[in-house]
Amino acid sequence: YQPAPLSEKTPPDTFVVEISALYKLPVNYSITSGDEKGYFIIHSSNGIVRTRKNLELEDFPVNFKVQATDSSNAAIFSEVEVKVEVIEENNFPPVFPSSLLEESLPEHSPATQIVQLKAQDNDTGRNGFLTYGILNGHGLKFRINETTGILYSTAPFDYEEEPAEYQVVVYAEDDGIPEKKRGYCTVVIKITD
Repeated sequence: YQPAPLSEKTPPDTFVVEISALYKLPVNYSITSGDEKGYFIIHSSNGIVRTRKNLELEDFPVNFKVQATDSSNAAIFSEVEVKVEVIEENNFPPVFPSSLLEESLPEHSPATQIVQLKAQDNDTGRNGFLTYGILNGHGLKFRINETTGILYSTAPFDYEEEPAEYQVVVYAEDDGIPEKKRGYCTVVIKITD
């Protein structure tokens, strides 16, 4: 059995998994080994495993054995392994060093790199893994590399014919569990004559 990972903030008495042995007579379920710190408790007749206390992230994953025993003959039993993983809560949103940047771009520049944006996320693992995107791309005049955070123009601009300034809203999004979090930065791009 490998139930869905639990959050580090899972409260005591939370359902984890239901163990089910196929047998013609009633069985008694028990945790026999592997849960030395006593994180889990199993209902002896229905096989439902619940958390017994708060979970400490550094103790996981925990592999424990559950035994189903014939209720009238303890010599007849079967064992199964249960693997429980605990994941860190996604505590922090990505943050850009500044929420507003100003960059200038000479008109008639070919498609070019404008600026590299870098957000920070104080979570670890996938909760801190960032991808970048653009909220408003001004008709595809700008694009961003979702891995590196580099913002590019996609075509030359004409100072006389087009707006002299663009506001591009960029976001960084983490790959967090249970929900993804975003941080934002506005890049003001001034087209120079």
